[in-house]
Amino acid sequence: MSKKRIAIGALGGTISMTASQSGGVTATLGARELAQGVPGIADMADFSLQTLQKLPSGSIRFEHLFNCLAWAEKEVEKGADGVIITQGTDTLEESAFFLDLFWRHPQPLVLMGAMRSPEEPGADGAANLLASVTVACSQESVNRGVLVVMNDEIHEARHVRKVHSSRVNAFESPVFGLAGVVLEKQVQYFRATVRKPQLAIPASTSAKVLLLEHTLDDDPDILSLAIAHGACQAVVVAGFGSGHVSESLRDVLVVAAERIPVVVCSRTGAGSTTQAVYGYKGAEIDLQKNGVLMGRWLCPRKTRLLLAVALWNNCDREQIKDLLVQWSASH
Repeated sequence: MSKKRIAIGALGGTISMTASQSGGVTATLGARELAQGVPGIADMADFSLQTLQKLPSGSIRFEHLFNCLAWAEKEVEKGADGVIITQGTDTLEESAFFLDLFWRHPQPLVLMGAMRSPEEPGADGAANLLASVTVACSQESVNRGVLVVMNDEIHEARHVRKVHSSRVNAFESPVFGLAGVVLEKQVQYFRATVRKPQLAIPASTSAKVLLLEHTLDDDPDILSLAIAHGACQAVVVAGFGSGHVSESLRDVLVVAAERIPVVVCSRTGAGSTTQAVYGYKGAEIDLQKNGVLMGRWLCPRKTRLLLAVALWNNCDREQIKDLLVQWSASH
């Protein structure tokens, strides 16, 4: 059998970082150097290697991800059986979800990185890249959209979260669990992946979505000022518990929801917002009666991305509500 053709694009991040004269590590390695650092990788596939950026992941912008998307689609058009993007882990879950909103191809798009730089003892980058190639080459990965591969674990983009700042098993899918694993150089999936409706690549990305974490006795005037000055065209609130806010913030959100989309999520890190449990002022029943949408199973960060892309596609409130239901569903 002929080898699969896999494209690897490097964005930077810890996996690419080596010691610098100024102290600490910075991004220096490109796609070719990363691939050369993995023993046996050349026997697994034919590779197209491209260094796209050398950035810490906190500096990745939407424009960089759109460039990655365009590059990945060109590689598929040229015959790639799978595409891998290496980047830093700080924003990996967000990049993966953002790309999944647009990725229409059956070929797998795999995102991965490393928790330890190449010069550290126990560096995990080479193993993660090897596992990612295994996933990208597997026929079982077809029609699964965007996947994240870290620590021999396979995660769906909409479920994965970084849950630890530094350990090598920093990534989990705390709500619905792993999609699969790489074991003995083979891919094993635990369930089918149901693709969600992708959105069109927009002509403009000018609309801004504000993400606000609600905290004890905070000041809702900050949000009022942001809305009044046109600093955002939509709002996502990481609310208390299963999607609740204080009475004072509730009053601000109700007024805002008359003008712009407002979504309340849970700030807890796991679980869904409730739909019809709590009836007090500022709880989900009251909020929904007054035009506020609930984020359901999506975390606040991914809800912000979905809402932004929806606005760029000129979606109205009902279309946004449908997207929240579709993209947060467990299946």
